[in-house]
Amino acid sequence: MPRYDFRCRACGDTFEVSRPMAQAGDPASCPQGHGDTVKLLSTVAVTGGGAAQAPTGGGGGGGCCGGGCCG
Repeated sequence: MPRYDFRCRACGDTFEVSRPMAQAGDPASCPQGHGDTVKLLSTVAVTGGGAAQAPTGGGGGGGCCGGGCCG
C-alpha cells in the first residue's frame, strides 16, 4: 500500500499515512490532532543494474523524435 507524506501547518510535524491510491487526495489529520495539513510531494528513486542507453531511431533520421519526423 502506498505511503503519503503530510505536513501539519499548525505544528509543523511531518508524518506518513498508508492508504490505497484511490484515497491519495483525501485529507489527513495530524497525529497531534490538528486538521490543517498539506500533502507533500514525494521523490522516488529508481535504480537498476544496467547502464541507460539512448534510444536509436528507426529510419536513421535522428531528430527530436528519433525517426526523422521533426524536420
